[in-house]
Amino acid sequence: MGPEGKTLLNIIILGFGFMFMFTAFQTCGNIEQTVIKSFNSTEFHGSGYTSMAIIYGVFSASNLIAPSVVAVIGPQLSMFFSGLVYSGYIAMFIHPFTWSFYTASVVVGIAAAILWTAQGNLLTINSTDATIGRNSGIFWALLQFSLFFGNMYIYFAWHGHVHISDNDRQTVFISLTVISLVGSFLFFLIQKPEPEATPSEASESLLQTESTESASIVVATPGLGSQALDAFKKALQLSVTKEMLLLSISIAYTGLELTFYSGVYGTCIGAMTQFGDDAKSLIGLSGIFIGLGEILGGGVFGMLNKCNRFGRNPVVLLGLITHFVAFYLIFLNIASDAPIAPEEGTHLQAYITPSVEVALLCSFLLGLGDSCFNTQLLSIVGFMFREDSASAFAVFKFVQSITAALAFFYSNYLLLHWQLLIMVVVGFLGTLSFFVAEWVVVSSRRDTDFDSI
Repeated sequence: MGPEGKTLLNIIILGFGFMFMFTAFQTCGNIEQTVIKSFNSTEFHGSGYTSMAIIYGVFSASNLIAPSVVAVIGPQLSMFFSGLVYSGYIAMFIHPFTWSFYTASVVVGIAAAILWTAQGNLLTINSTDATIGRNSGIFWALLQFSLFFGNMYIYFAWHGHVHISDNDRQTVFISLTVISLVGSFLFFLIQKPEPEATPSEASESLLQTESTESASIVVATPGLGSQALDAFKKALQLSVTKEMLLLSISIAYTGLELTFYSGVYGTCIGAMTQFGDDAKSLIGLSGIFIGLGEILGGGVFGMLNKCNRFGRNPVVLLGLITHFVAFYLIFLNIASDAPIAPEEGTHLQAYITPSVEVALLCSFLLGLGDSCFNTQLLSIVGFMFREDSASAFAVFKFVQSITAALAFFYSNYLLLHWQLLIMVVVGFLGTLSFFVAEWVVVSSRRDTDFDSI
């Protein structure tokens, strides 16, 4: 297999590994608030929203050290050990205690920072300027199949259940733990990429190798501590560059809507008593439709790479419009107190007669819009910061996770319409800032083309 085929295979394995892991973890996040409300124990006093806020808060802070960890042990082992921590968090729900619930939330936040920094690094080193868009789309589409499979299982397992019993909970979380472990072990199949070289490049490489070997007799190799410190400094430097500051608002928006579609919206649907006895199983069906939107967006705008000739801006604009339509329909269809309703649900009605069909359409639109933003952000960050990909993706996840943590925190208190308004404002500003960042990329590429004439 040639170098290009090997790198493509690495991207596919990477996607499948994340698909298995997040089939478990995203399904867990989608249902955990509903599960906790049904948990029969006076010893447990946890909140799913608070847990996710802790995860993303620690995730955000840990992105400062994640490049150092990846630099020391490499992306492959970083993802494997992080995957084991994710599996431990999911397994905790088999018999949860308050202390273990929140402790696991802290540890998985650290693991998440390392996992996603390593993922961004592997995606970049297995891509070229010509393939970064395609590879981002392949990875994103495979990752989002996790929403489809995990939530399909929840839909059939909980169909007709008004209350989630201990046996229902344990069966689901044992299965999810095993699925997560499978994904962790898949990372060992990823091979080190070998860049393809022309004959002249090969000759130059040979001369450089000989020179390096000679120099290595005199010059000592930098230690692991030096690599870790350099990675940390680079992440701090990248965080204040003009390009990263421009992208930060768009990245922050993806953190807010990640919280909404992965935790809050499913809880809202499950709380709507007007949807009947199947409201709990509709959480799973909603996740399936979110996954379908994510997969479609990843395939069309990433894997097929159809919009390259027009740049990334049209895709991001489509994502914003898609989300605004979804937010408006959710505002009309879902009761304002649904995010904070008790286990028995809400009896309030929004502005129209609640419709399951409209709710599921909104799920699809949320997934489609999210894929538009994320595939283009992965592509532009990988393109702009190719030489420092681990540090760049650490900053990416730092910004995304801190806003996700903030959103999970206020989801405990804010009514639905206030949450939607926050996303509308940040989404609009984020789209404008992305346009400017894309124009910076186009201008620099144009300048490079002129310099090469």
